[in-house]
Amino acid sequence: MRMEMTTAAALLLAAGLPGWAQADTPATVPIAGTRLEISAEGAVTRAPDIATLSAGVVTQSGSAADAMAQNAKRMAATIAALRRAGIADKDIRTAALSLQPQYRNTDNQPPVVTGYQASNQLTITFHDIARTGAILDALAAQGVNQIGGPDFAVEHPDAALDEARTQAIQNARERADLYARAAGLSVKRIVAIGEGGGYAPQAPRAFMMARAEKVATDLQPGEEKIGVTVQVTFELQ
Repeated sequence: MRMEMTTAAALLLAAGLPGWAQADTPATVPIAGTRLEISAEGAVTRAPDIATLSAGVVTQSGSAADAMAQNAKRMAATIAALRRAGIADKDIRTAALSLQPQYRNTDNQPPVVTGYQASNQLTITFHDIARTGAILDALAAQGVNQIGGPDFAVEHPDAALDEARTQAIQNARERADLYARAAGLSVKRIVAIGEGGGYAPQAPRAFMMARAEKVATDLQPGEEKIGVTVQVTFELQ
């Protein structure tokens, strides 16, 4: 009796990914009994302790130079406001800067340039996420007219990942015991262990227009799921 490898485990072997417990691949490790491949997940939840926000200034003018000058002035005020709020320079990063002509289209006529649009986008990291909403409002007051996010995450997930790994292995062993009992067999040993997946914070979301008037933004960070998937090869007897 022989059970085939799962697709996930087969892909890991084909790609030569690290993480297997033994030098030999499961396909080449000598097994006298029945081979069983299990894919199992372990997951824990944690409260986020870091947030990432996208903030941008878009300006328009009849000339390229004036559009850029207006944009630079408003962005300088934005960065100054962030520094006054205690955001370190290392947590303020320019993500995108662009200058584009604006056109008027008329039927059967070539497009006509009517002006220029300048855009400057920042990525901002908050280590005190309780203040994120208040700083959002301050940014809007400084002329920021594009805001995306925030995206919450766990800054140091290693301990939580280890807990998830332990849970994943336990889940794999319980499932292997179930299959073995159903087949009238027992688990003899673990032949190999591989890991896939892991914790990855969400990518920044698309920009949305911010309201310029004073608001009281209330943000709810919720919880982050931190999980891993393991592929475990068992020998049954």
